[in-house]
Amino acid sequence: MANVKVYNIEGKEVGSLELNDAIFGVEVNEHLMHMAVVSQLANKRQGTQSAKTRAEVSGGGRKPWRQKGTGHARQGSTRSPQWKGGGVVFAPKPRDYSFKMNRKEKALAIKSALTSRVEAQKLIVLDSMNMDEIKTKKFKAVLENLKVNKALVVLDKK
Repeated sequence: MANVKVYNIEGKEVGSLELNDAIFGVEVNEHLMHMAVVSQLANKRQGTQSAKTRAEVSGGGRKPWRQKGTGHARQGSTRSPQWKGGGVVFAPKPRDYSFKMNRKEKALAIKSALTSRVEAQKLIVLDSMNMDEIKTKKFKAVLENLKVNKALVVLDKK
């Protein structure tokens, strides 16, 4: 079982806590953690980008000039991609970027992330978050006492 130090909001060590090996002692699987992050980012994407292909641009039905004898390169439509105002080649269309990740894989990815934080000694446990008044300035002082610049705060319902 892994042990982690317990601090108070002044940043002083007040004890230690034994962590459950089923959650904080699994083998770290970086591939699953990567997949979980990519899945979350992909699921957040709107996927609403769109542009018109040459078939969807209005106009351009007539041949701009005859095939031979003008000295120009042959052209079939003023809406083909090389023309100004023409369509886009392989234009992006709205699509769904999300993909499913299995439930057990997600759970193992979270356990791997928690285990890696414990192994790197970057998991901080507080005995309580009792503050006399809830102010950002006070919470910032708590983070400074703990020497933390980035934080994820998880509270229980006590």
